[in-house]
Amino acid sequence: MDRRRFVQRSILPVMAYAASGSATPSTDEQAGAGGQAGLKEKFFGCIAGCHVGSALKGPCEGWTWQDCEAKFGVIDKLLPYRDYGNNWNREPGTTEDGVERQKMMITAIIEKQDRVTAEDVRKIWVRDMKPEAAGMISEPFEAVLLKMAQSGMPAADIGKYCDYAGLVSMSRSCHAIALINAGDVDSAVNDVMEVGQLYQTANSRGLQWAAIMAIAIATATKPGATVDRVIAAVLKGHPRIGRGVTAEIERGLRVAQPCKDYRELRVAFDKVYFGKGMPYPTSYANEVVTKGICVFSMGVFSMGRGNTKEAMLAAVNMGRDTDCMSACAAGISGALTGAGSIPEEWIKQVDYATTKMPITNSRRSIREHADGLYGAFLARLRRMRAYTAEMEKA
Repeated sequence: MDRRRFVQRSILPVMAYAASGSATPSTDEQAGAGGQAGLKEKFFGCIAGCHVGSALKGPCEGWTWQDCEAKFGVIDKLLPYRDYGNNWNREPGTTEDGVERQKMMITAIIEKQDRVTAEDVRKIWVRDMKPEAAGMISEPFEAVLLKMAQSGMPAADIGKYCDYAGLVSMSRSCHAIALINAGDVDSAVNDVMEVGQLYQTANSRGLQWAAIMAIAIATATKPGATVDRVIAAVLKGHPRIGRGVTAEIERGLRVAQPCKDYRELRVAFDKVYFGKGMPYPTSYANEVVTKGICVFSMGVFSMGRGNTKEAMLAAVNMGRDTDCMSACAAGISGALTGAGSIPEEWIKQVDYATTKMPITNSRRSIREHADGLYGAFLARLRRMRAYTAEMEKA
């Protein structure tokens, strides 16, 4: 292939759709309540969907849906809570460990103004991650990973020392890696597999499921993206993703197809996913991502397909790993339709709760995180344009 054809195929398509942050045309059914969303708004919708959706779970993470419903009825507002037995009374809107991971990826991207590697993110870990966060806002095993990061060993080897290679750790936090590669599915998958080695073994099932999230979000940012096109891209898969992963999503969609709302969906999935009696029994990536994609695709709260608010509400009322499921479903939905459906007071409350967190890796607002990512993406485009202009003269 000659140089001009390479430039046209690998760079110009990304530049063409993203340069102006152009709107994504779609029907109301396809785009949920958002109708159309520009690229900058999609960045904000994706991050807001993840952060607000994570916070909506309140005290119910890991509960059965029966226990959630008995205690709260329908969860449709931000709730205060405490967990980990540390007597920290969390403000309504307080986020959790997955958002803390994502914040460090966002910081790395903003500071580099480009795609990042595991080494880039490791530098942020060593500088910004608080050791006392493990067991308070982050998972206890992350203290071990931080020690490994501080040792100077290769960043790509750190995830080998995590005992939980199948967890949703990367899947529910990799949104920023997909956004810096907006529209570029191959690069999004490759970067998630690269950065994910901080948490999990290279090419593990956990990282393959994270790559599914990367495909969904990167595709959702494309011009003309719809719910159906995102699902088609997910089912198409990628050479780095095993066929068993996409087959499980296909099975999940078949299970979900007859369901009319989230109540029927959670009952149907109880027959498929019911792990108990092991570490993190509700938090394996195959379960959480499959459910998240089904929630996104169906609009099972009130049939608003791709609607960000609808996705997070359905997910947090499904039981089991409610925050991770919401981060996945609402993150994809936000990347497609933006944040217009999310109540402004929820976003403000999450930002307020962030200011009250005793330990966090970043106190940026949701808007500051999203706009920082979008600025880094534009910086990447400028470098791509300069490269294209130079190489077209070669």
